[in-house]
Amino acid sequence: MKRDFPALRSLRRDLKRDWQMYLFLILPVIYIIIFAYVPMAGLQIAFRKYSARLGIWGSKWVGLANFEKFVKSYYFGTTLKNTLRLSVYSIVFGFPLPILMALLLNCIKSERYRGIAQTITTLPHFISVVVLVGIMFQLFNARYGLYGVVMRGVFGVIPDDPFATASNFPHFYIWSGIWQATGWNAIVYVAALSAVDPSLHEAAVVEGASRFQRVMHVDLPAILPTVVIMLILRMGSVMSIGFEKAYLMQNSVNLSYSEVISTYVYKQGLESSNADFSYATAIGLFNSIVNLVMISLTNFISGRLTSSSLW
Repeated sequence: MKRDFPALRSLRRDLKRDWQMYLFLILPVIYIIIFAYVPMAGLQIAFRKYSARLGIWGSKWVGLANFEKFVKSYYFGTTLKNTLRLSVYSIVFGFPLPILMALLLNCIKSERYRGIAQTITTLPHFISVVVLVGIMFQLFNARYGLYGVVMRGVFGVIPDDPFATASNFPHFYIWSGIWQATGWNAIVYVAALSAVDPSLHEAAVVEGASRFQRVMHVDLPAILPTVVIMLILRMGSVMSIGFEKAYLMQNSVNLSYSEVISTYVYKQGLESSNADFSYATAIGLFNSIVNLVMISLTNFISGRLTSSSLW
């Protein structure tokens, strides 16, 4: 007797009813398979001593030797510490600011001024990383930049180059990123706030609640599930510090603070005269595994403590 499962019946019904919608999924699914899943076969390079002459399948299998090499190397502690420092710094200061920005924008009564404010705060997002780094180098140049001109005008001396101090790198990296991304990241929370029932605010006003109290007891709880989901997603990239910006801001002086895992992978895999593809792939895979563990752990904790989780 032929067995039929409810899930299959439901799927066939949905396909028959909404076949046009599923038709639109064909190209994206093909794209993801080709560019996301097929390349995963190349991850085995991390477990081999890769040779371009022998190819992936013909190269010698070395197991976890490349991972052991990275863990025992001098750069393991440095790159891991720098990556975590920038990531934690970004989460602590960069994650709450878009929420605050959205709450402040929501407090503007005039639709016109709210739109203008949101447009102005969103514009920096469209500045490319290369241009942003160039702007920073120009503004904080100790001789002819705005920083140097102001310091000479106020104190009468040429100041030290702020980019020549290694410990300044995290501050320039994070706060320039916050300036660039805060307005853009606030869009998600602005959209969540637009779904808040106006009757809740009306009831709060009747009860004598101030504007601050309405923000704390009406607006903030309403967007809390969105905040939790965004935090889970952010924790999934805790080890993924942007390569382009870190690499562009690097110099021989700040390398002790600016050498993160992504730049180290690039240098080992492509920039070095003795490029070691297996070693670079192993580091990248290690990075991805840590991100997977972090997002899974954060999602588990969120599911236990709140009702919001990704799965």
